Amino acid sequence: MKRIELYGPREPAHRRTWTAAAVPLILLFFILGQLVTIFGVLKPMGFHKADLETQWLPLVIQLVGFGVTSILLLAWVRLFERRPPTVLGLNGQALRRYVRGLAVGVGFLCCVIALIWLTGGYRIEGHGVWTAPSPLLFLPILALFGGFMIQGATEELLMRGWLMQLVASRHGLVAAIVINAALFALMHGGNIDPSKELVLALANLVLFAVMISLYAIKEGSLWGVCAWHTAWNWLLGVGFGLEVSGGRIPVQSLVVDLAPNAGAPWWLTGGAFGPEASVATTAVLLAGAIYFGATGAFQNAKARAAAFA
Repeated sequence: MKRIELYGPREPAHRRTWTAAAVPLILLFFILGQLVTIFGVLKPMGFHKADLETQWLPLVIQLVGFGVTSILLLAWVRLFERRPPTVLGLNGQALRRYVRGLAVGVGFLCCVIALIWLTGGYRIEGHGVWTAPSPLLFLPILALFGGFMIQGATEELLMRGWLMQLVASRHGLVAAIVINAALFALMHGGNIDPSKELVLALANLVLFAVMISLYAIKEGSLWGVCAWHTAWNWLLGVGFGLEVSGGRIPVQSLVVDLAPNAGAPWWLTGGAFGPEASVATTAVLLAGAIYFGATGAFQNAKARAAAFA
């Protein structure tokens, strides 16, 4: 199954980046985006790294700063590869696919939270914004949703939009899924100190990347997985007040404040990394990967390859 074009036909004028250069370029675009955000915005405003854990505004700025990375990638694709954004999966039916992806992402996360709750992992610690509701309390919640829209879309553009498409076009779908999943997990490897939680978290991140890759391949679009990624991160940190890949979101929760029960095992709650290092997440992501794989991801890819030929 080599020479698979996942999202759109390859025209004679299009060029492909060398496979060996793809990963270094992803790292370069990501680092440059972060440097522009930190030294171009956060530092001049007087914010420091510690403020990201205690204030919502610098965190929103950092999330929005992921857009710089997206701009660099899209510029590379347009100027060097001579290709439009549609071939990265930013194609038709954007609104319908995005709304559906949000719903699917919310559903997956709620399944994880419910599993951990029902097996004794969580207790209610507070009622978030509903303790004393005020319109101002919803401002950071909405701002963070916008930030997570940009952050989630950027990571999907890099991994499932560009890297997976590039590798699939030369080496086939299996290699494309494996490479983007491994890199995605490794890029989160420094979020917490080495620990048992980190090992399980990285395994789950690989599983997540496999599942979300199958979702994108099945749909032939990136809109749904961008929304899934946004919904998961936002609802996890803002909705339930839990760690997102090892980090806390400094706002009052939109749904309810959850905390691990005393004595609950780390492999159930995810410990310092949060639910993404939980066996409940493993079970839900595995079920999702099986579903998307069984419902025709590879068959759909073959059909589109034939249509684009």
